[in-house]
Order: sequence, then structure tokens, then C-alpha cells
Amino acid sequence: MYIGRVTGTVVATIKHEAFYGRKLLLVDRLTPEGDVTGAYDICVDVAQAGVGDWVLVIDEGNGARQILQREVAPVRAVIVGIVDDVDLTGFRNLSSLESTVPTDRRGKGEDGRPENQPTVSTKP
Repeated sequence: MYIGRVTGTVVATIKHEAFYGRKLLLVDRLTPEGDVTGAYDICVDVAQAGVGDWVLVIDEGNGARQILQREVAPVRAVIVGIVDDVDLTGFRNLSSLESTVPTDRRGKGEDGRPENQPTVSTKP
């Protein structure tokens, strides 16, 4: 399982039946601090996420199939939640991080980062 940020949508006109009626989203993996790792997945969305949202992804095939209630499906990654907050208080080596405060669901936060990015708290 990991935290990621939805960066785009995937449209496929020809696809396996397991994907019929399901939204596919491109998700960048993030570090706990919110930095992009360079890895990504194409995920089935069951949490109604949108581009820019931070999401919780289960990336294990058997668990993904259980969530979709299918015994057989070519699915490995499923968005199972939308992240509101990440608390890293216990990590002293991350104490220099500043938390972000969203100002508007359609704009940018005070620090210039996307507004729907969760707060990352590192202060005790």
C-alpha cells in the first residue's frame, strides 16, 4: 500500500471486461513527505478520486481483486481512499518540513503547491 497523487486519466476503448464501467487513473507514488518518487501505476478508482488528489493505493493483485469482488481480473492497483492528512510527528529527522494549508479547492495553497494536497505535519 502506498500514498500517491493522481496525475491523469487513462482512456482505453478496447479493454478487458474487468475494466468496463471503471475509471482508470494515473497515480504517481509519493514519499511520506509528498515528493514524487518517479514510479507510477495505472489504478482502478473505487474512491471517486480526481486529478490532483492524494490517494491511498493498494498495489497487491489479490487484495485488488478482493476489493473489486472478482476472482480473476488483470488488476494490480486500486485507489481505495482519498488522503486528508499525513502526520509524520514521530520522525525527528523530518522536523524541518513545513505544513501546507489549502486555501481553495480550485487554486493553490499559500505555499504555491496544489491546494488539494494534504497537510504534512512533522512538529511534535
